[in-house]
Amino acid sequence: MHSRRALLYMPGDNWKMITKSITLGVDSICMDMEDGTAVNKKAEARATIAKALQELDFGTSEKLARINSVGSGWEKDDIEAVLPYKPDGIVIPKVESFEQVEWASRIIEDAELKNGWQVNSIRILIGVETAKGILNLKEIASHPRLDAIIFGGEDFAASIGATRTKDAIELLYARQGVIVACAAYDIQPIDIVTINYKDLDALKLESEFGARLGFSGKQVIHPHQVPVVQAAFTPSAEAVAYAKRIVETFEASQKEGKGAYSLDGKMIDMPLLKNAQKVLARAKADDRP
Repeated sequence: MHSRRALLYMPGDNWKMITKSITLGVDSICMDMEDGTAVNKKAEARATIAKALQELDFGTSEKLARINSVGSGWEKDDIEAVLPYKPDGIVIPKVESFEQVEWASRIIEDAELKNGWQVNSIRILIGVETAKGILNLKEIASHPRLDAIIFGGEDFAASIGATRTKDAIELLYARQGVIVACAAYDIQPIDIVTINYKDLDALKLESEFGARLGFSGKQVIHPHQVPVVQAAFTPSAEAVAYAKRIVETFEASQKEGKGAYSLDGKMIDMPLLKNAQKVLARAKADDRP
Protein backbone atom coordinates (compact mmCIF):
# COMPACT_ATOMS: atom_id res chain seq x y z
CA MET A 1 0.00 0.00 0.00
CA HIS A 2 1.33 3.42 -0.93
CA SER A 3 1.17 6.05 1.79
CA ARG A 4 -0.38 8.31 -0.85
CA ARG A 5 -3.00 7.09 -3.28
CA ALA A 6 -3.85 8.85 -6.52
CA LEU A 7 -6.49 6.33 -7.57
CA LEU A 8 -7.16 6.29 -11.31
CA TYR A 9 -10.34 4.67 -12.65
CA MET A 10 -10.19 2.87 -15.99
CA PRO A 11 -13.26 1.39 -17.74
CA GLY A 12 -12.86 -2.34 -17.28
CA ASP A 13 -13.85 -3.16 -20.87
CA ASN A 14 -11.33 -0.75 -22.45
CA TRP A 15 -8.06 -2.60 -23.08
CA LYS A 16 -6.45 0.42 -24.74
CA MET A 17 -7.06 2.68 -21.74
CA ILE A 18 -5.89 0.04 -19.25
CA THR A 19 -2.62 -0.46 -21.17
CA LYS A 20 -2.17 3.34 -21.25
CA SER A 21 -2.73 3.57 -17.48
CA ILE A 22 0.29 1.41 -16.62
CA THR A 23 2.61 3.98 -18.27
CA LEU A 24 1.49 6.88 -16.05
CA GLY A 25 3.29 6.13 -12.76
CA VAL A 26 0.00 6.44 -10.90
CA ASP A 27 -0.21 4.99 -7.37
CA SER A 28 -3.33 2.86 -7.93
CA ILE A 29 -5.11 1.71 -11.08
CA CYS A 30 -8.74 0.72 -10.53
CA MET A 31 -10.18 -1.29 -13.41
CA ASP A 32 -13.90 -0.73 -13.19
CA MET A 33 -16.79 -3.12 -13.69
CA GLU A 34 -19.28 -0.73 -12.08
CA ASP A 35 -20.18 2.80 -13.22
CA GLY A 36 -17.40 2.96 -15.82
CA THR A 37 -18.85 -0.01 -17.71
CA ALA A 38 -22.15 -0.10 -19.61
CA VAL A 39 -24.74 -2.68 -18.55
CA ASN A 40 -24.26 -4.67 -21.76
CA LYS A 41 -20.45 -4.68 -21.33
CA LYS A 42 -20.16 -6.21 -17.83
CA ALA A 43 -19.04 -9.65 -19.09
CA GLU A 44 -16.53 -8.05 -21.45
CA ALA A 45 -15.12 -5.97 -18.57
CA ARG A 46 -14.64 -9.08 -16.42
CA ALA A 47 -12.74 -10.84 -19.21
CA THR A 48 -10.64 -7.77 -20.05
CA ILE A 49 -9.62 -7.18 -16.42
CA ALA A 50 -8.73 -10.86 -15.98
CA LYS A 51 -6.55 -10.62 -19.13
CA ALA A 52 -4.87 -7.43 -17.84
CA LEU A 53 -4.06 -9.01 -14.48
CA GLN A 54 -2.50 -11.99 -16.26
CA GLU A 55 -0.61 -10.22 -19.05
CA LEU A 56 0.32 -6.66 -18.05
CA ASP A 57 3.19 -5.43 -15.88
CA PHE A 58 1.72 -2.78 -13.59
CA GLY A 59 5.15 -1.84 -12.22
CA THR A 60 4.85 0.04 -8.93
CA SER A 61 1.16 0.81 -9.56
CA GLU A 62 -1.30 -0.99 -7.33
CA LYS A 63 -3.73 -3.08 -9.40
CA LEU A 64 -7.34 -2.94 -8.23
CA ALA A 65 -10.64 -4.22 -9.61
CA ARG A 66 -13.94 -2.53 -8.76
CA ILE A 67 -16.91 -4.88 -8.67
CA ASN A 68 -20.56 -3.87 -8.79
CA SER A 69 -22.28 -3.11 -5.50
CA VAL A 70 -23.36 -5.92 -3.18
CA GLY A 71 -27.00 -6.58 -4.03
CA SER A 72 -26.70 -5.49 -7.67
CA GLY A 73 -26.84 -9.08 -8.90
CA TRP A 74 -23.48 -8.75 -10.70
CA GLU A 75 -21.14 -8.70 -7.72
CA LYS A 76 -20.55 -12.47 -7.37
CA ASP A 77 -19.70 -12.97 -11.05
CA ASP A 78 -17.47 -9.88 -10.92
CA ILE A 79 -15.37 -10.95 -7.94
CA GLU A 80 -15.08 -14.58 -9.10
CA ALA A 81 -13.90 -13.48 -12.56
CA VAL A 82 -10.91 -11.49 -11.31
CA LEU A 83 -9.84 -13.16 -8.03
CA PRO A 84 -7.96 -16.10 -9.62
CA TYR A 85 -5.51 -13.59 -11.14
CA LYS A 86 -4.69 -12.01 -7.78
CA PRO A 87 -5.36 -8.28 -7.93
CA ASP A 88 -3.80 -6.29 -5.08
CA GLY A 89 -7.26 -5.34 -3.93
CA ILE A 90 -10.98 -5.46 -4.61
CA VAL A 91 -12.94 -2.20 -4.56
CA ILE A 92 -16.56 -2.45 -3.41
CA PRO A 93 -18.76 0.56 -4.22
CA LYS A 94 -21.76 1.94 -2.32
CA VAL A 95 -21.04 0.08 0.92
CA GLU A 96 -23.60 0.65 3.68
CA SER A 97 -22.84 -2.13 6.18
CA PHE A 98 -20.07 -4.20 7.74
CA GLU A 99 -21.77 -7.33 6.36
CA GLN A 100 -21.22 -6.23 2.76
CA VAL A 101 -17.47 -6.01 3.39
CA GLU A 102 -17.52 -9.34 5.20
CA TRP A 103 -19.29 -11.01 2.24
CA ALA A 104 -16.38 -10.09 -0.04
CA SER A 105 -13.76 -10.89 2.60
CA ARG A 106 -15.01 -14.48 2.96
CA ILE A 107 -14.84 -15.05 -0.81
CA ILE A 108 -11.35 -13.54 -0.94
CA GLU A 109 -10.12 -15.65 1.98
CA ASP A 110 -11.41 -18.81 0.31
CA ALA A 111 -9.41 -17.89 -2.80
CA GLU A 112 -6.28 -17.15 -0.74
CA LEU A 113 -6.49 -20.50 1.06
CA LYS A 114 -7.29 -22.42 -2.14
CA ASN A 115 -4.31 -20.91 -4.01
CA GLY A 116 -1.83 -20.98 -1.14
CA TRP A 117 -1.63 -17.19 -0.99
CA GLN A 118 -0.98 -15.39 2.25
CA VAL A 119 -4.22 -14.61 4.09
CA ASN A 120 -5.06 -10.89 3.88
CA SER A 121 -2.68 -10.42 0.93
CA ILE A 122 -5.64 -9.21 -1.15
CA ARG A 123 -7.04 -6.09 0.46
CA ILE A 124 -10.45 -4.43 0.27
CA LEU A 125 -11.12 -0.79 -0.50
CA ILE A 126 -14.67 0.46 -0.25
CA GLY A 127 -16.70 3.32 -1.61
CA VAL A 128 -18.91 5.05 0.93
CA GLU A 129 -21.30 7.30 -0.92
CA THR A 130 -24.72 7.31 0.78
CA ALA A 131 -26.26 8.70 3.94
CA LYS A 132 -26.58 5.20 5.40
CA GLY A 133 -22.94 4.45 4.60
CA ILE A 134 -21.78 7.57 6.45
CA LEU A 135 -24.00 6.76 9.45
CA ASN A 136 -22.58 3.24 9.67
CA LEU A 137 -18.91 4.21 9.26
CA LYS A 138 -18.03 3.29 12.84
CA GLU A 139 -18.85 -0.38 12.23
CA ILE A 140 -17.81 -0.54 8.57
CA ALA A 141 -14.33 0.91 9.15
CA SER A 142 -13.50 -1.72 11.78
CA HIS A 143 -13.25 -4.55 9.23
CA PRO A 144 -9.72 -6.04 9.47
CA ARG A 145 -9.28 -6.47 5.70
CA LEU A 146 -10.00 -2.83 4.88
CA ASP A 147 -7.20 -0.71 3.41
CA ALA A 148 -9.06 2.44 2.44
CA ILE A 149 -12.40 4.22 2.32
CA ILE A 150 -13.13 6.12 -0.89
CA PHE A 151 -15.66 8.91 -0.47
CA GLY A 152 -18.12 9.32 -3.35
CA GLY A 153 -19.16 12.95 -3.28
CA GLU A 154 -21.56 13.01 -6.24
CA ASP A 155 -23.53 9.97 -5.09
CA PHE A 156 -23.59 11.22 -1.51
CA ALA A 157 -24.95 14.63 -2.52
CA ALA A 158 -27.69 12.88 -4.49
CA SER A 159 -28.49 10.60 -1.55
CA ILE A 160 -29.13 13.55 0.79
CA GLY A 161 -30.69 15.89 -1.78
CA ALA A 162 -27.82 18.40 -1.69
CA THR A 163 -26.80 20.63 -4.57
CA ARG A 164 -23.13 20.22 -5.51
CA THR A 165 -21.13 23.42 -5.38
CA LYS A 166 -17.56 24.26 -6.35
CA ASP A 167 -16.41 24.72 -2.75
CA ALA A 168 -18.13 21.44 -1.74
CA ILE A 169 -19.28 22.79 1.62
CA GLU A 170 -22.29 20.45 1.39
CA LEU A 171 -19.88 17.48 1.62
CA LEU A 172 -17.72 18.67 4.51
CA TYR A 173 -19.46 16.75 7.31
CA ALA A 174 -19.30 13.47 5.39
CA ARG A 175 -15.72 14.01 4.22
CA GLN A 176 -14.59 14.62 7.78
CA GLY A 177 -16.60 11.61 8.93
CA VAL A 178 -14.64 9.41 6.52
CA ILE A 179 -11.33 10.90 7.70
CA VAL A 180 -12.16 10.34 11.38
CA ALA A 181 -13.27 6.72 10.83
CA CYS A 182 -10.12 5.99 8.81
CA ALA A 183 -7.84 7.60 11.41
CA ALA A 184 -9.49 5.55 14.18
CA TYR A 185 -8.73 2.27 12.37
CA ASP A 186 -5.46 3.29 10.66
CA ILE A 187 -6.77 3.00 7.09
CA GLN A 188 -6.58 5.49 4.23
CA PRO A 189 -9.24 8.07 3.40
CA ILE A 190 -9.46 8.85 -0.32
CA ASP A 191 -11.19 12.05 -1.41
CA ILE A 192 -13.77 13.00 -4.04
CA VAL A 193 -13.41 13.16 -7.82
CA THR A 194 -12.96 16.55 -9.47
CA ILE A 195 -15.52 16.05 -12.23
CA ASN A 196 -14.33 18.89 -14.49
CA TYR A 197 -11.13 17.09 -15.43
CA LYS A 198 -9.95 19.90 -17.73
CA ASP A 199 -9.85 22.48 -14.91
CA LEU A 200 -6.47 21.69 -13.39
CA ASP A 201 -6.46 24.86 -11.26
CA ALA A 202 -9.67 23.77 -9.55
CA LEU A 203 -8.21 20.28 -9.15
CA LYS A 204 -5.10 21.70 -7.47
CA LEU A 205 -7.14 23.76 -5.00
CA GLU A 206 -9.50 20.87 -4.21
CA SER A 207 -6.61 18.41 -3.82
CA GLU A 208 -4.68 20.71 -1.49
CA PHE A 209 -7.80 21.33 0.59
CA GLY A 210 -8.41 17.57 0.82
CA ALA A 211 -4.82 17.01 1.94
CA ARG A 212 -5.21 19.69 4.63
CA LEU A 213 -8.40 18.01 5.86
CA GLY A 214 -6.47 14.77 6.35
CA PHE A 215 -7.16 12.74 3.20
CA SER A 216 -4.19 10.70 1.98
CA GLY A 217 -5.25 10.51 -1.64
CA LYS A 218 -7.85 11.35 -4.24
CA GLN A 219 -9.83 9.70 -7.01
CA VAL A 220 -8.71 10.50 -10.55
CA ILE A 221 -10.68 10.09 -13.78
CA HIS A 222 -8.22 11.42 -16.38
CA PRO A 223 -4.46 10.94 -16.86
CA HIS A 224 -3.92 14.73 -16.84
CA GLN A 225 -5.12 14.82 -13.24
CA VAL A 226 -2.49 12.36 -11.97
CA PRO A 227 0.56 14.64 -11.45
CA VAL A 228 -1.53 17.42 -9.88
CA VAL A 229 -3.05 15.04 -7.34
CA GLN A 230 0.26 13.33 -6.58
CA ALA A 231 1.93 16.70 -5.94
CA ALA A 232 -0.84 17.81 -3.57
CA PHE A 233 -0.63 14.66 -1.45
CA THR A 234 3.17 14.54 -1.31
CA PRO A 235 4.78 16.68 1.42
CA SER A 236 6.69 19.64 -0.04
CA ALA A 237 10.43 20.03 0.50
CA GLU A 238 9.65 22.92 2.88
CA ALA A 239 7.21 20.82 4.90
CA VAL A 240 9.73 17.97 5.15
CA ALA A 241 12.53 20.32 6.24
CA TYR A 242 10.33 21.90 8.91
CA ALA A 243 9.20 18.49 10.16
CA LYS A 244 12.85 17.40 10.47
CA ARG A 245 13.62 20.53 12.52
CA ILE A 246 10.70 19.79 14.86
CA VAL A 247 11.86 16.19 15.41
CA GLU A 248 15.47 17.24 16.01
CA THR A 249 14.70 20.17 18.31
CA PHE A 250 12.10 18.14 20.22
CA GLU A 251 14.69 15.48 21.02
CA ALA A 252 17.16 18.15 22.18
CA SER A 253 14.46 19.80 24.28
CA GLN A 254 13.57 16.50 25.95
CA LYS A 255 17.23 15.89 26.85
CA GLU A 256 17.30 19.26 28.54
CA GLY A 257 14.24 18.27 30.57
CA LYS A 258 11.89 20.69 28.83
CA GLY A 259 8.34 19.87 27.74
CA ALA A 260 6.88 22.41 25.34
CA TYR A 261 9.30 24.87 23.74
CA SER A 262 9.33 27.62 21.13
CA LEU A 263 10.46 27.20 17.51
CA ASP A 264 10.14 30.09 15.04
CA GLY A 265 7.68 31.78 17.37
CA LYS A 266 5.42 28.71 17.62
CA MET A 267 4.90 26.53 20.68
CA ILE A 268 5.94 22.94 19.96
CA ASP A 269 4.61 20.01 22.00
CA MET A 270 3.75 16.33 21.57
CA PRO A 271 0.83 16.67 19.06
CA LEU A 272 3.03 18.76 16.74
CA LEU A 273 5.82 16.20 17.05
CA LYS A 274 3.43 13.40 16.04
CA ASN A 275 2.26 15.42 13.05
CA ALA A 276 5.89 16.06 12.01
CA GLN A 277 6.65 12.34 12.26
CA LYS A 278 3.68 11.59 9.99
CA VAL A 279 4.94 14.08 7.41
CA LEU A 280 8.37 12.42 7.40
CA ALA A 281 6.88 8.92 7.19
CA ARG A 282 4.74 9.92 4.21
CA ALA A 283 7.69 11.60 2.46
CA LYS A 284 9.84 8.51 3.00
CA ALA A 285 7.15 6.14 1.74
CA ASP A 286 6.63 8.17 -1.41
CA ASP A 287 10.34 8.53 -2.17
CA ARG A 288 10.29 5.67 -4.64
CA PRO A 289 10.92 5.20 -8.37
